[in-house]
Amino acid sequence: MTRFRLDRWLTLFFFTPLLRVTSSNKGTKIPILMYHSISNDNENTVHPYYRINTSPEVFTEHMRYLHDNNYSIVSLHDIKELLGQSSVTAKKYVIITFDDGYRDFYAEAFPILQKYGFTATVFLPTAFINNPKITLKGKQHLNWDEVKELSQKKITFGSHTVTHPQLKFLKKEDIEFELRQSKETIEDTLGIPVESFSYPFAFLEDKNYKEYLKKILQKLGYKYGVSTRIGQTSEQDEIYFMKRIPVNSCDDILFFQAKIRGGYDWLNAPQNFFKILKHRFSGDRDV
Repeated sequence: MTRFRLDRWLTLFFFTPLLRVTSSNKGTKIPILMYHSISNDNENTVHPYYRINTSPEVFTEHMRYLHDNNYSIVSLHDIKELLGQSSVTAKKYVIITFDDGYRDFYAEAFPILQKYGFTATVFLPTAFINNPKITLKGKQHLNWDEVKELSQKKITFGSHTVTHPQLKFLKKEDIEFELRQSKETIEDTLGIPVESFSYPFAFLEDKNYKEYLKKILQKLGYKYGVSTRIGQTSEQDEIYFMKRIPVNSCDDILFFQAKIRGGYDWLNAPQNFFKILKHRFSGDRDV
């Protein structure tokens, strides 16, 4: 590690040991991993918490760890059934997701997933697909031919809106457009239903906002939703607002192991607090 990280230190040396003492059998919890870009792009000026790049070498280490430790990689459509299991009898499950549809998924991530026999869900902001003129973070995105090829090789695709906006700042009709149009575009291209949605940016913990989003997602035929809320997903979580575990190049194997075992879940409460502050002061960074 190049710098001290309070969240890593607390995770490894306080919350993970505490978890061993206080954990009880309250049903299955499943870590949904949230990756973005698999690349060696330099992010040294960005705090490790906010980085979106995972080097191919680190990603390989993560996948090798899951393979060697007998984790079952499952899809979002399995989650309802799996969360109903007793934690005593349940296997070790992980769901792998990628936001933003970067082209390096095709070039770097997919060959590594194939090596270990793993699958993943990739969430596409459809205006960026097949359009090299617009990018997120200056990165190129997949094209539709690559999306079709990956779909035929058991990679699942979900919606990440059309233009990757902060939904909390949009009018209701614009929110519905982003959710509907992105879903229809992917379905028309692949000829299969799109059932999952990933929220761009920080997810606002507001009861009325969540209720509205849930109604729109149900109306449009979505069955699952994942967010940037930190933590493992359990049976107590709403299926449209599931938590995930953010992962990047700064996650060495000890930190990665602690995250997928629940040692990072403590950060959900301070994350929510800072999201509320950022919303009040119009902050625009993912948290």
